[in-house]
Amino acid sequence: MRSPTDHAARVLNQAGDVLYDAVDYLRLDPIPPVARELRRYSFAKLKADATAGAMVAIVTVPQAIGFALVVGLPATAVIATAIVGAIFCALFSGSRHLVFGPTNTISIILAGALLTVRDVPLTALEKVLVIGFLIGVFQLAAGFFKLGTLTQFISRTVIVAYACAVAVLIGVGQLGNLLGIGAADDVSLPGTVTHLLTSLGAFKLNPMTAGVGIASLLAMLLIRRLRPTWPEGLIVIALSVVLSLAYGLTGFNVALVRDGGEISNPMPLFVGFPSNAEGIALIPALTSVALAAAILGMLEAISITKSLAARSGQRVNPNQELIAMGAGNLAATAFGAMPGSSSFVRSAVAQQSGGATQLASIFASLLVLVVLAATSDLINYIPIATLAAYLILISIRLVNMAQVRIVTRATRSDAIVFWLTLFSALFLQLDTAVYVGIGASLVLFLKKASAPSLVEYGFNDQGQLSQLDEPKDRTDAAISIVHVEGELFFGAADLFQDQVRYLAEDGGIRVVILRMKNARHLDATSVMSLLQLHEALRKKQRHLLVSGINPDVERVLRRSGAWTVIGAENIFPAEANLTMSTKRALQRAKKLLTADGASGKADVRIFYDRQRAENQANASGGASTTADEIDYEI
Repeated sequence: MRSPTDHAARVLNQAGDVLYDAVDYLRLDPIPPVARELRRYSFAKLKADATAGAMVAIVTVPQAIGFALVVGLPATAVIATAIVGAIFCALFSGSRHLVFGPTNTISIILAGALLTVRDVPLTALEKVLVIGFLIGVFQLAAGFFKLGTLTQFISRTVIVAYACAVAVLIGVGQLGNLLGIGAADDVSLPGTVTHLLTSLGAFKLNPMTAGVGIASLLAMLLIRRLRPTWPEGLIVIALSVVLSLAYGLTGFNVALVRDGGEISNPMPLFVGFPSNAEGIALIPALTSVALAAAILGMLEAISITKSLAARSGQRVNPNQELIAMGAGNLAATAFGAMPGSSSFVRSAVAQQSGGATQLASIFASLLVLVVLAATSDLINYIPIATLAAYLILISIRLVNMAQVRIVTRATRSDAIVFWLTLFSALFLQLDTAVYVGIGASLVLFLKKASAPSLVEYGFNDQGQLSQLDEPKDRTDAAISIVHVEGELFFGAADLFQDQVRYLAEDGGIRVVILRMKNARHLDATSVMSLLQLHEALRKKQRHLLVSGINPDVERVLRRSGAWTVIGAENIFPAEANLTMSTKRALQRAKKLLTADGASGKADVRIFYDRQRAENQANASGGASTTADEIDYEI
């Protein structure tokens, strides 16, 4: 008889087996990936991680304070994201160089979201915590359900356009702080521009603030030009603090960081999700914004990890990164911090500084905490205008002109998606712009994919079946061969409907052969269109044959019942000899014509897309194409 201890051990072993089976299914690490790195950790890696962490911390502090200015939150709520969120993300991330924290994209989305729910009786931070909680849940669920690979179906053009829009919104939005006008209540582009023009027209600006802001921007640009490797933002911000303390800028009505919320205790405190009635009621209103932010965060994380992995040779699992992002956002929310995302700038700094493991990001977070504890009094004296200049400089760098040229010149569809996403982000709500861009890219792709290539075939002088040189060489015939090549999903169903209308106009055609050796992805809609074609022909005592189908198309026809309706004797699967199925279909067509009372050798009529042929003829200047001959006769 087994003891209770043995029984408990057996239950635990079974639970462990279930857990590892689930982990194997999800292809995730059963333990935090950073723990695997610690098994082979060394002093050399510790030194490299510490150095990289210090460099990341230097970049993080001014960025975090600047993003607090964009969103309108206390600086401590944003800095905590770079501490708590970054640590939890690093624990679960498989990438050695991914750095989590506040970013441009998340900041501008949150600023717009707060505008839409400004009448709700909650503080700005409480509203942001609701969004952060939803983002974390979405990303965590996406990772566990292996949805990371779905991001590859979202066009990179959407991301490029969105980055440009975010750059414009941040840059224009900070002009008010730079000139001493103050930020507009409406963070949209029309609202911000209206606020700037109205204020400037009424001469409502602070000359001292404008002088500090413009001088800070020029100083950063000068350092960037003369010493590109120096942290120009940190240098100018430090100088601005010295200037503020030495000359008492507060006396000149120059706004400082402490005016928006003094940093006195940089230690993150556990706050938790606002679970009161107002917070719960806010969830439906913010779900769309949170989903858009989660999608963008996923795209950023996967794009960044793949880019860094290509340089370092590391293999990363997109689903693991989504879980890390979700964990980081949920942890940040619990500690009263705004949600974050993967930062390309800070991640690149971690890699370029020689970071060896995920501990570089953890060291950076701890160092940020130490720096803030030691210098919080000084940070309170940073002029808002200097931070605005720093954000404007960041926004300028967000626009990658090389990528913009590619997406606007590569194809017409890419250009449409780019401009549509850009203007939607500038003049509509940001989450709406994300869906507009993704929807437009998918619609245009489906439009391309739903236009199978139809090529005209006929018999040449040698009696061989070949592509016709010109449409005028086509002759009336009793057999019509429709050569279909491309995707045959629901978007291509109209092709068959057009075929039905075309065939109904010509009483001379007795047999239609669908030559489908290069047709792919047949679905229910296309099957129904195929059966409609079969029924329309049957009612007029004509025949439908199908040749060259691949195993996938054959499986769809059999499972849908179309195989039985059309008749197995009228369907000819592809064979090792690629032309044999069409030969057998033509032989079957001759028998059907003979049975119908036709005599003599049957000519062949080839159906083609007239508009496509005219476009090809115009593009080639009327030149004929080379005949694509098939090596058999009938």
